[in-house]
Amino acid sequence: MISKSTIDQVYETARLEEVIGDFVQLKKSGSNFKGLSPFTDERTPSFMVSPVKQIWKDFSSGKGGNVVAFLMEHEHFTYPEAIKYLAKKYNIEVEETEQSQEEKAQANERESMFLVSEFAAKYFEDTLWESEPGKAIGLSYFKERGFTEETIKKFGLGYSLDQWEAFTQGALDKGYQLDYLEKTGLTIVKDGGLNTGDTKKFDRFKGRVMFPIHSMSGRVLGFGGRILTSDKKAAKYLNSPESEIYHKSKVLYGIYLAKQAIAKEDNCYLVEGYTDVIQLYQRGIENVVASSGTALTPDQIRLINRLTKNITVLFDGDAAGLRASLRGIDLILEQGMNVKVCTFPEGEDPDSFAKNNDYEEVLRYLRENAKDFIQFKTSLLAEESANDPIKRADTVRDIVHSISRIPDRIKREIYIQECAQIMNVSEEVLFNTLAQIGKKEMVEAGKKAKKTQQAFDVVRNEPVQQRVDVQYELERKIIEMLLLYGNEQQEFEDLILKENEKGDLVLEPEQLQVKVYEKIFLDLQEDEIELTHERFRSIYYTLIEQLNEKEDFSVNTFMADLDREVISDISSILMEEEKYTLHNWERKDIYPKEKKQGIAQLVSETILTLRCFLIKRRIEALQQDTQEINTDNRETLEEIVNYLQLNKLLNKKLNRVLS
Repeated sequence: MISKSTIDQVYETARLEEVIGDFVQLKKSGSNFKGLSPFTDERTPSFMVSPVKQIWKDFSSGKGGNVVAFLMEHEHFTYPEAIKYLAKKYNIEVEETEQSQEEKAQANERESMFLVSEFAAKYFEDTLWESEPGKAIGLSYFKERGFTEETIKKFGLGYSLDQWEAFTQGALDKGYQLDYLEKTGLTIVKDGGLNTGDTKKFDRFKGRVMFPIHSMSGRVLGFGGRILTSDKKAAKYLNSPESEIYHKSKVLYGIYLAKQAIAKEDNCYLVEGYTDVIQLYQRGIENVVASSGTALTPDQIRLINRLTKNITVLFDGDAAGLRASLRGIDLILEQGMNVKVCTFPEGEDPDSFAKNNDYEEVLRYLRENAKDFIQFKTSLLAEESANDPIKRADTVRDIVHSISRIPDRIKREIYIQECAQIMNVSEEVLFNTLAQIGKKEMVEAGKKAKKTQQAFDVVRNEPVQQRVDVQYELERKIIEMLLLYGNEQQEFEDLILKENEKGDLVLEPEQLQVKVYEKIFLDLQEDEIELTHERFRSIYYTLIEQLNEKEDFSVNTFMADLDREVISDISSILMEEEKYTLHNWERKDIYPKEKKQGIAQLVSETILTLRCFLIKRRIEALQQDTQEINTDNRETLEEIVNYLQLNKLLNKKLNRVLS
């Protein structure tokens, strides 16, 4: 277990905006940061980060919390893994006690698979550097490719011995279970046959150089292995199979090392292979990732979209594969991103070009030869259609179809104008074609919706106007005030109920200097008010206890000991208003009063409003009692009159007029 002192140090040191900035491109928005949700496919940013409160809220998915909650949600870390990740990032030494056998046995399947993958990465790396075959075969190969020792170590490259079960036996000897070795795909297990009842096991990556594939946070998800012999039966490259932790359609090779450079440069170079990424990175082009030999997927594009809106796709000089790659460009356009394409000279690819040219030459080539997708697609398809009018018409239609994928109407119009100029076709014809494509898609969508409607018995109800739960909102406001201002010393005007000389009830003001949490606690206790919503009640008592015990109370450390659901609730409470906050009023010479300037007034008004609400509810209950037959209602009526008088006094204090 990790010691409490380590956890406290992590929470005090970690900066939420820095940690989330490694995964999501954040832009300043007043006192907060905004970005695209990493949990949903959205195009308008609704993901908010508060550096002051050290909490985040994703309004599109409803998720929220502190820095640890983000890592647990986004990277599927366990709590200890999230703490260790942050400790590593901020160079904090982790103090922990040895895990017992029972604790190890309780580790879930996903966590066990990660542990196996991490062991494998270290094993293959050690084999590369420390074994004779590793140095003679694996290391020699990487050096022949032009990789320096520093680069080889940075990417964690390794070697799997050309033996049937060297790795598997090594893992079993270290106590790793065969079940997880099989589930990660590192070991292939086959039944030995009916007669033997035995199982055969052998290494999937036997005799290959190894490329570990990392998640955005640096966890080892799987591997790519390249064979070095000329065995025609074996695949040149072999990837880990799909598993609980590795989904190749959702992973980009190199994203862990590239993420900061992508956000900084506001552009991502997209290549095809592992060595393309490594060679460009070594040359100084660090904002580069690969789709690992698979066709580009929407999930991979969204991964980049969190960091930048700009993608430059780098193609080999081999023209044969270009046509097939155009679908990937359409997918990028659908995500509302800006895409450029750069092709290398005939016979060159990103790997060889970066190897044979220095940083300045590579950078200059990329800048000068990166074409806008429309220029690239028109030039490529125009060459194919040549002087054939039918093919030329198909080419124009193909390009307009790509333009129809773009969600932004202004961009669509500009691209149509550009296409008209390049292809020498009137804009009117192209706009008509674009409209036809849109109409056709709408008709198809309508048919699909109709089929769905026929398949299910759909009952259309009029939307029901939901009533505001006043007590819920007031209790939520009380929790918010305790979280934000609980330890603030304020001067309150307390109201004492007294009889004047005429015998009438009046509220006399009395000045009181106390902390906010003391004022709220004493007022609720005096009126014997208990929060009715279970989760608010639980948070309330925990908060009062912590505020009473800790002079240096902070929301960040308070949330460290709470479960994820409660943390999410707290982030919702604190960030809800931020969604609608307007900024830069000063530019219009408008200086709104900050919420913090009226803390005492806010607290008093909230408590008074809650009192009025509960009094009103009590009056309604008493009025119900008076409707009962054969009962003496004099005492009840007298109580109603007293409550009405008190309600009038409280509302007068709130400057409210009662009818």
